Amino acid sequence: MKIRNRLSHTAFLLACFLLFSITLNAQFRLRGIRWSPDGAGFLSVSKGNIVRTDVVSGQETVLVSSDRLTPSESAKPLTVNGFSFSRDSSVVLIFTNTARVWRYNTRGDYYLLNRRNNQLRQIGKDRPAQSLLFARLSPDGSSVAYVSQSNLYVENLATGKTTQLTTDGTRKRINGTFDWAYEEEFGCRDGFRWSPDGKQIAYWQVDATGIRDYLMLNTTDSVYSYVVPVEYPKVGQSPSPARIGIVDITGGPTRWLDIPGDPQQHYLVRMEWFPSSNELIIQQLNRKQNQSVLLVAGASGGSATPIYRENSDTWIDTKEAWNGGDPGGWEWLQGGKSFLWVSEKDGWRHLYQISRDGKKETLLTPGNYDVATLSAIDEVNRYVYFMASPDNPTQRYLYRTRLDGKGKLERLSPAGRPGTHTYDISPGGRFAMHSFNSHTSLPVTNWVRLPAHQTVREVPRPPGASSTTRNVEFFKVTTDDGVTLDGWLLKPADFDSTKKYPAVFFVYGEPASTTTNDVFSAGNNFLFDGDMAKAGYFYIALDNRGTPSLKGAAWRKAIYRKIGRINVRDQAMGAKKLFQQHAYLDTSRVAVWGWSGGGSMTLHLLFQYPEIYKTGISIAAVGNQLFYDNIYQERYMGLPQENREDFVAGSPITYARNLRGNLLYIHGTGDDNVHYSNAEVLINELIRHNKQFQVMPYPNRTHGISEGEGTTQHLKTLYTRYLLQHCPPGPR
Repeated sequence: MKIRNRLSHTAFLLACFLLFSITLNAQFRLRGIRWSPDGAGFLSVSKGNIVRTDVVSGQETVLVSSDRLTPSESAKPLTVNGFSFSRDSSVVLIFTNTARVWRYNTRGDYYLLNRRNNQLRQIGKDRPAQSLLFARLSPDGSSVAYVSQSNLYVENLATGKTTQLTTDGTRKRINGTFDWAYEEEFGCRDGFRWSPDGKQIAYWQVDATGIRDYLMLNTTDSVYSYVVPVEYPKVGQSPSPARIGIVDITGGPTRWLDIPGDPQQHYLVRMEWFPSSNELIIQQLNRKQNQSVLLVAGASGGSATPIYRENSDTWIDTKEAWNGGDPGGWEWLQGGKSFLWVSEKDGWRHLYQISRDGKKETLLTPGNYDVATLSAIDEVNRYVYFMASPDNPTQRYLYRTRLDGKGKLERLSPAGRPGTHTYDISPGGRFAMHSFNSHTSLPVTNWVRLPAHQTVREVPRPPGASSTTRNVEFFKVTTDDGVTLDGWLLKPADFDSTKKYPAVFFVYGEPASTTTNDVFSAGNNFLFDGDMAKAGYFYIALDNRGTPSLKGAAWRKAIYRKIGRINVRDQAMGAKKLFQQHAYLDTSRVAVWGWSGGGSMTLHLLFQYPEIYKTGISIAAVGNQLFYDNIYQERYMGLPQENREDFVAGSPITYARNLRGNLLYIHGTGDDNVHYSNAEVLINELIRHNKQFQVMPYPNRTHGISEGEGTTQHLKTLYTRYLLQHCPPGPR
């Protein structure tokens, strides 16, 4: 039930400009920039042209001009939404006319430009429009593979011949990509891999035929309503069985791997080819996600052999959790003789080097601190780069250490700039795009030379961007339970400590996200139509146990089987302690709000601690944990067949009878993530106990409630008016 951290509208637009306007999310890259092979430049789209920009000089060189991207049947050039070059750069694959699949625009049309003869032609032209996903050139650039309508195809570029590699694809038997749950909870989207020699393709097949559909009802787009089915495994249901097969690009039968274990009790979350080898490495998780096994299999099919195992008393995070949501790729070393691995098995998230056979393991980052994300590998100079913050979990800095496990921890981010640094590092580790912001510093971006962190070029801020002085303070508060929470607060403008002011808490509180990062958006409320400080509010956020803070595995895993209890108590006890410490906080005017997991937290706080929280605005909340998907909920809560009482105790509807304050509940009826049925069971429970509240359904809107003309402004107006009415601002 995760929703990405949201910024104020202005800060969001600014961050987008600084971090992404100079780049294009090229083919399959959902984040980051597209580096040139030499690591001294990056590729992007500028004025319809594909260009290379030199890191140091900023000079642009047009690689593909827009006038070469006009199909014969069209009067205007293609809109380039993504691109990829062959290794010799002789052809470029263009992604265009895209359409959304759940969260991202991964479906569309593809065109191939031969740069030698300027011929432009459509790939998969006989397939339905906007039906191609994840088209990718073969290693030698001779063919393109893609998925269309759950089947896998290969097109020979010289002859134009298309070979259909699978024929059994349906809405629920999915080849080469994934179902809703795999995409949402593991970040798995692109479900096939070219072999290094380009002669074979390995791919996932997900069999969701046994998964029941959740039926969404569209009541606005036609005179008669119609059903929109989504295959959605609810918690307690077995996973969609997945298997991995290998097929020759010339066609023929798929050779399925024999992977140990019941496929209905396991997940296959990663798969890649060994470099320069016809072997695959696969990561398998058990259903509870507390056992991870790495297996190796040959291209001829047959048995997959386990080489490395890990067990946990709680759960094991996958690469999606520590790589910004992208589980693709494998961190190979020595040409495939070893690889990097991330584990929390010693109580901290650390990097390890694992030998190819899994028998030798070297800890690279010893110490009582967490690695946040892996940034780059410089194998030539024997360094690994990563993000961490050993002294302050709300911040992020770039570090490096030796690949032999004997080096010292070396911080590269400059001293004197406390806050959040981000990096996109070039191949070889020579250059990086560096961005910095904090709660007092507007985002800035520059290009740096590593490891000296020498600035080689600044990126101008957008016109009109300037820092503003905001009364945001970061703090720590220790509850009566002995738990120390990180937090921030925005003080009212013209604050007078002799007066009393209302407090509005922004919450999330589940394992998918934190709220107290030291970033410029801290203290911004993107839903408040105005200025919280000028209106006269204290705006506050706290991070409880169970959030993915860099405080060690014990902090993060404390929430296991306790969502809706331990996290809720930490938030309430943190608020209570703040009220004891600050007499100017008006305990008669206390509001709380959140979205998704934060919406659930809002309900819990209103219901379990009505003496503290008087007003709540809950958006897209899970009202009953038994209504959410199996991957997320079983990862953090176990199996309801074994400990159903924890799911009941962790669900807001269990406590709805305790509502005493003001509740505004908001949900999109077309939410494929947190289904609208959560709203209706909550409403029924409140009705049963004669609890008065307000509800706003947004017809056919999804989890983000952004579709449709006027929706965002309407939501902001609704939110703001309710808050102003039920938690009046200003000093008293």
